[in-house]
Amino acid sequence: MAKKSASNALVAARAEWMRLAAQIDAANLAYHQQDAPEIPDADYDALKARLLALEADFPQLAGADSPSAKVGAPAASGFGKIRHAVPMLSLGNAFDDADVADFITQIRRFLNHDGPLELTAEPKIDGLSLSLRYEDGALVHAATRGDGAEGENVTANARTIAEIPQKIGNAPKVLEVRGEVYLRHDEFATLNERLAAEGQKTLANPRNAAAGSLRQLDASITAARPLRFFAYTWGEVSAPLGATQTGALARLGEFGFKINPLTRLCPDLETLLATYAEIESQRATLGYDIDGVVYKVNDLALQARLGFRTTTPRWAIAHKFPAELATTELLGIDIQVGRTGALSPVARLRPVTVGGVVVSNATLHNADYIAGRDSFGAEIRDGRDIRIGDWVTVYRAGDVIPKIKDVDLARRPDSAVPYIFPTTCPECGSEVLREEGEAVARCTGGLICPAQALEKLRHFVSRSAFDIEGLGAKQIEAFFAEGWVKEPADIFEIEHKYAETLRKRDGWGDKSVAKLVEAINARRSIPLNRLLFALGIRHLGETAGQVLARHYTSWAAFYAAIQAAAPLEGDDWDELNSIDGVGPVLATALVTYFHNAETRASVERLIAHLTVEDVAAPSASSSPVAGKTVVFTGTLARMTRAEAKATAENLGAKVSGSVSAKTDMLVAGPGAGAKLKTAQSLGVQVLSEDEWLALIA
Repeated sequence: MAKKSASNALVAARAEWMRLAAQIDAANLAYHQQDAPEIPDADYDALKARLLALEADFPQLAGADSPSAKVGAPAASGFGKIRHAVPMLSLGNAFDDADVADFITQIRRFLNHDGPLELTAEPKIDGLSLSLRYEDGALVHAATRGDGAEGENVTANARTIAEIPQKIGNAPKVLEVRGEVYLRHDEFATLNERLAAEGQKTLANPRNAAAGSLRQLDASITAARPLRFFAYTWGEVSAPLGATQTGALARLGEFGFKINPLTRLCPDLETLLATYAEIESQRATLGYDIDGVVYKVNDLALQARLGFRTTTPRWAIAHKFPAELATTELLGIDIQVGRTGALSPVARLRPVTVGGVVVSNATLHNADYIAGRDSFGAEIRDGRDIRIGDWVTVYRAGDVIPKIKDVDLARRPDSAVPYIFPTTCPECGSEVLREEGEAVARCTGGLICPAQALEKLRHFVSRSAFDIEGLGAKQIEAFFAEGWVKEPADIFEIEHKYAETLRKRDGWGDKSVAKLVEAINARRSIPLNRLLFALGIRHLGETAGQVLARHYTSWAAFYAAIQAAAPLEGDDWDELNSIDGVGPVLATALVTYFHNAETRASVERLIAHLTVEDVAAPSASSSPVAGKTVVFTGTLARMTRAEAKATAENLGAKVSGSVSAKTDMLVAGPGAGAKLKTAQSLGVQVLSEDEWLALIA
């Protein structure tokens, strides 16, 4: 009975995780790529915190496709791309004093460090992250964060910002300075007055204005806007800037960069929290937007030991300010059908300004949330349901869809009735099924549901997938309505079947059709990781696509392995599950997707049009463990298990949780048990901790 209860809990958690992941991904795209956040920081932070809590309770949910493993959003088109020499990662969040205390505890545990631990505290600027690369003291290029690995080339625009030096003296041969581009409140107001006087559209808030100004294709527009820049960290450097965070910041100040004057060195938790309170008390009078305080370990040697998680450093965290709230009327509830068939209820609100952004809709998550329950049946909002006509409290959190916090029952109209969730799909009329233990209701129509089919096609041509220039969501919608494109393979038939007809349509012509055909043909060759992401498989995001592509390297190897894993057992199934960052949720979704005969046939029709490029496995030329699969077991004396794993991955190794014939080496400490016996029986190389450290030295 207990086993069945645990299984039901996992199913419910997985359903909630999927909903959260979809909302967070959409929010990241709106905030980082489109400079048009749909909700405030607090909402986003709440969604992310809930997702992380689920992943802590159910580790099998935390695959490489999780939003917790992603940074920002892909670079937008219109600018050239620049690959960051050192990834631009995001920060983990703390929301209260207990989170900050836990952050320090985790650092001490990771390092096994009981001595003094100094941290810096500095305001978290609400602007646009920028990386500036200097070579021999001269600015050579500037790039936005993008997806953390690759950003937009905005060099010409960055050169117009007065607080960014064009040349610096006595600097390392290579120096990447990173910081935040922002606008002061008074200068933002003056800018909006000028735009209004010129009959142009005014800007929503300073953050959007700064991001939009830096992304102008015409650098003269950027030059006319009073952008400013605070430097707070660095990327690649050919020589160290100092031994501490404070020392390195002082060096950047000597180079001519503005360093935030509120930055403080704090010897303990109490001082950190006092600094947070001090900075928060000055928030309204600073003259620029901040949304929290960032804490960083001051000793750079300790930073190096702590290293990074997938998307965040272990040595830094952002202590966020509380969310801003607003009250408005719920005008209606709309149901949106996604590409996986999930029915997502969205609240239509009387427009209200929350944190400087006008909000007109908010997520309602699922039927339980509307009814006043969480995914496990427990009451939320003290059991108050949400009804059309209610007055609701709304909050937003930067990158995500706004959320309803509570309902004012005193203002509920007599005509308001409980909301009844649909039992048939509003798009195709198919039955809506909510599996036992699942929070999300889904349309059972599959490919016959036009909403699902269309959303899959939109995803297929999105920027991070095939990114076919001139074939965006609107064009796909039009071609889908015509019946020309029903599945991805149809896109590659447009030239032969519909080009002549298209030339005769309004808005098209010989040149535009030729450009479209050229763009489609340019994507007949596609890297394996982008193809996998483009297929729209549940749980498979960009990061997971990259992980799988690097592991299998070719389409033929991947396809054969997934087919062989179909029984959900055997060597191929075990290998798929052993890939760090995959896990049983994604593994099951992959096998299920390719086991479906109709889906498999559609993929094979697509592959017939393509050349799928191999993706090289990760390597580190100077590392003796690059490309090797390593397993750690037993007790490690000279470093924690977490530090050992992070070190191995930084050297290009693959860290697995289980031993198989494909394991290259097992690092065994005292207390090693079954894994050691399995490794010995398979002839896997076994190293002690000292031997491992000597090998990687």
